[in-house]
Amino acid sequence: MALTRPNPRFLTRTNRIFTSQIRTYAAPGEGTIPPAKKKYVPTSGTYPLGFKAGSAHVGVKPSNTRFDDLALIASDTPCAGAAVFTTNKFQAAPVTVSRDMLKRRKGDGIRAVVVNSGCANAVTGRGGVEDAIAMGQETDKCFAPGSNDQEGSRSIVMSTGVIGQRLPIQKIASKIPTAYANLGDTHDHWLATARAICTTDTFPKLLSRTFRLPSSEQEYRVAGMTKGAGMIHPNMATLLGIICTDAPIAAHPLHQALTSAITKSFNSISIDGDTSTNDTVAMLANGAAGGAPITSTSAPDFPAFQTVLTEFAIDLAKLVIRDGEGATKFVTIRITNAASYTDAHRVASTIARSPLVKTALYGKDANWGRILCATGYAEGVDSVVPEETSVSFLPTDGSPELKLLVRGEPEQVDEQRAASILEHENLEIVVRLSEREGAEAVFWTCDFSHEYVTINGDYRT
Repeated sequence: MALTRPNPRFLTRTNRIFTSQIRTYAAPGEGTIPPAKKKYVPTSGTYPLGFKAGSAHVGVKPSNTRFDDLALIASDTPCAGAAVFTTNKFQAAPVTVSRDMLKRRKGDGIRAVVVNSGCANAVTGRGGVEDAIAMGQETDKCFAPGSNDQEGSRSIVMSTGVIGQRLPIQKIASKIPTAYANLGDTHDHWLATARAICTTDTFPKLLSRTFRLPSSEQEYRVAGMTKGAGMIHPNMATLLGIICTDAPIAAHPLHQALTSAITKSFNSISIDGDTSTNDTVAMLANGAAGGAPITSTSAPDFPAFQTVLTEFAIDLAKLVIRDGEGATKFVTIRITNAASYTDAHRVASTIARSPLVKTALYGKDANWGRILCATGYAEGVDSVVPEETSVSFLPTDGSPELKLLVRGEPEQVDEQRAASILEHENLEIVVRLSEREGAEAVFWTCDFSHEYVTINGDYRT
């Protein structure tokens, strides 16, 4: 049997595919922050009074021999706590244990948040629940050795990593005292702790700022860290978030403020349309800075606090998109003139998770038909008026918007300008659903690249 000579065009195409799969990102475990991401890592910060952060190395994932993977954030005194959790039906043990603890305590008397990376402790049965409880108990012992609190733990527990594997709980428990001993209130402490909760993240995500409330000239501080780079989509995503403030706000209004803030922040981002089993964003408030306490949502300072927290949570959530697995673009999707915020949010979410939209953005292709198609199949939306719908690219360099579709009619698109706009890292897509004034929603997403497949193809290895 004669051998057929290989087709040169086939070989060229195959080589191109193999070449495109060479890693150009910082793989998990390398610890290298890509040059383009270093600008998002703060070199200093202003952190809330009465809080400390620390970390330790456990080696939860056997391949991790160098980097801290246990994090602890603690208040000097018992404080108010609140959290928002994933809506995935397969909720990880730390989610159920932490939710039960907060409910039992009504959000009062919380002392710490303890986090391990490298293993999600999800879909691990009764044993996983026991491990999550043990993490909380071991953390509590650091604050009150030998105490027997009738209401149980005071610690929120979080885990992130591979699903379906048991925690090496003895190793973790033995290193919790080390994380406690390493607690400190400097920027380096906070940054090291933010790094310890990372998995496929390429940089630690940490923010801090100061703010004031109308009732006084008192200065308050808020700080937060988050992790997440893939399996990101409401409600919420493979992300963890911890926010701390020294403002005096009670547990109930704190929970209301956090829940509202999450809607326009962590529930308005998408990397790949996948919602995880472990998503948790928790907040602690210890009132260490003093001032008039906010004891209810009708308190005069509550609306201002709500605004501060929402803006802060949005900025923190954006960092997750900035670190999307294999992403090359940060995309803002703005939907306007909808009959309701819910409609606008659903359309934005649908566009954000469309693989065809995301691959076109990666390929720098102004294929607005894919955006329009996703707009049209958004479920449960009655706001779309096809003959009044408009689609534009809004450049982030301040130049005029590039109109692609106007009132249902396609524009003669300047493809050269469109390609130039898509060369930039940042892009805003604006979709007007009708000509009537209406509700607006903003969503943040990224593109899909070859590297996303590579990263997730070998995630467990």
